[in-house]
Amino acid sequence: MEDRGKLRHPISVPGRYRTGSGVAKDVDILDLSETGCRFFDRFGRMIAGTEISLRIGAIGPVIATVRWCRQQVVGVEFEKPLYGPVFEHIRDELDTRKREG
Repeated sequence: MEDRGKLRHPISVPGRYRTGSGVAKDVDILDLSETGCRFFDRFGRMIAGTEISLRIGAIGPVIATVRWCRQQVVGVEFEKPLYGPVFEHIRDELDTRKREG
C-alpha cells in the first residue's frame, strides 16, 4: 500500500480477521480507502504477505493481504477494491465516532 492511489479516511469501526481457518480476532479499523485499510491488532505482529479474511463491521468477508505491520498496527490491501456504495456506507454509517459525537 506504499503507492496507494486512494485517499485514506480516518474511521473507528470494529472489525474481525482470521487467517486460513484460524480463530477470528477482534480489531479496531483505524482508517479506510477503497483499496485497503489500517487496523490495530492487540494480539501481536502479523507477517507481510499473509492473506486474511476481514470483516469491517457487518461487511465482509473481504479478502486482504498484509502489506506491513508496525508494532500492533497493520496495513492491508484488499484483493478487490470495495464497491463505491459499500465503501461510503462503512465510512458514513458505521464509524462509531459519528455516533458518539
